[in-house]
Amino acid sequence: MSRYRNLGRSVFTGFVLIVLSALVVAPLSARAADAQDSSLLVFAAASLKNAMDGVVVAYEKDHPVDVKVSYAGSSTLARQIEQGAPADVYVSANQDWMDRLDADERVDSASRVDLLANSLVLVAPADSDTRLEIAPDFDIVAALGDRYLAMANTDAVPAGIYGRQALEFLHVWDGLQGHIAQADDVRAALALVARGEAPLGVVYSSDAVAEKDVQVVDTFPAASHKPIIYPAAILTGVDNPQAQRFLAFLQTDTAAGIFKQWGFRLAGSSAAKPQ
Repeated sequence: MSRYRNLGRSVFTGFVLIVLSALVVAPLSARAADAQDSSLLVFAAASLKNAMDGVVVAYEKDHPVDVKVSYAGSSTLARQIEQGAPADVYVSANQDWMDRLDADERVDSASRVDLLANSLVLVAPADSDTRLEIAPDFDIVAALGDRYLAMANTDAVPAGIYGRQALEFLHVWDGLQGHIAQADDVRAALALVARGEAPLGVVYSSDAVAEKDVQVVDTFPAASHKPIIYPAAILTGVDNPQAQRFLAFLQTDTAAGIFKQWGFRLAGSSAAKPQ
């Protein structure tokens, strides 16, 4: 009889342990899901920093989520994604890098949207008296003297690529060889001009809005370079509801107002949707 009582106790003890284990595991699983739903990592082109920071603040007001944004050149971010960086959303400063990720199935094609547009400008330090009108064969080399034109990397970074296209279109690129200081991204090129380390720089119009220590000398003709479009997409395999919500928020009137404040234009009539 004692043996049966011991067996009963063992069975009851095992049942209790199973129930307790289930009670412990369930909250842990729920907390893990909640943690994913309460955080978001966005990879965004460096030129978006001021505007995107403002959009994130607006988004977090109505959403219980911690949004982290990593800013760098679109090419740098795309290569990090190719190497497995755990981002949720990617916003590029040109179509080519997004196309590359799309072709490799690194982003969800169905989520991709053309979000913003921008312009290309020539800037100088705020206290500069440089006056130049951008036109074919304009004498930018003489304006530089023995100093350098600040640009983002002209082989990889969108702002640098657009800048090179424009300068080639205007027939002044060849004459600038040896007179260009290339930076890792457009904000680094902007900083060279703002600090007075370069007398002129090629950046986006939104960059000029963001930096009080530069002035716009002139705007490059839209026909001189490919359209500057900022596409956004969710990365393939991302199972985070906040990614869809944030991407949708980027297309609202609220976000559009912030982007416009920082010098961006909407990429199309569908870029701003009501909340």
